[in-house]
Amino acid sequence: MMDTEGFREFKTGLNFLRDNYANRALEHIQRASDLEKNNPYYMSYLGVALARTQQKWADAERLCDTAVRLKRNQAQLYLNLAEVYIASGRREDAREALVAGMKYARRDIRLNIAMAKLTTRRSPIFAFLERKHPLNRHFGMLRHKTLQAFGRS
Repeated sequence: MMDTEGFREFKTGLNFLRDNYANRALEHIQRASDLEKNNPYYMSYLGVALARTQQKWADAERLCDTAVRLKRNQAQLYLNLAEVYIASGRREDAREALVAGMKYARRDIRLNIAMAKLTTRRSPIFAFLERKHPLNRHFGMLRHKTLQAFGRS
């Protein structure tokens, strides 16, 4: 009975979190977490909800990090940890969390997408043309290869 109730609370909380009602989500996820104390998903999402609502960065990070340690091969837990880091202004730590996620949860494309969002792109070679213009694409790739050849990224 407890498992079903906890899952129901968690699912309700996730829906609220997805719809950007973090305050309402926090109540439900907290209840689910209280019912199943060692569930890594409940811990991780509780960390996200705490970060979004109360800006309790240390508590949120601790919960998400514990969840990752309990279940290393789940990409969503790394994404949640990265979200907490980004919310607290620690982009480099978020990048490291995603790199670790890529190591343990290799085939999940969401980690690559999140990493791409964190990575800043260089400006186009020809600013007066669109980024996707063939000249910008060609010379951009040439610049990239040249910088790689000289050991710069």
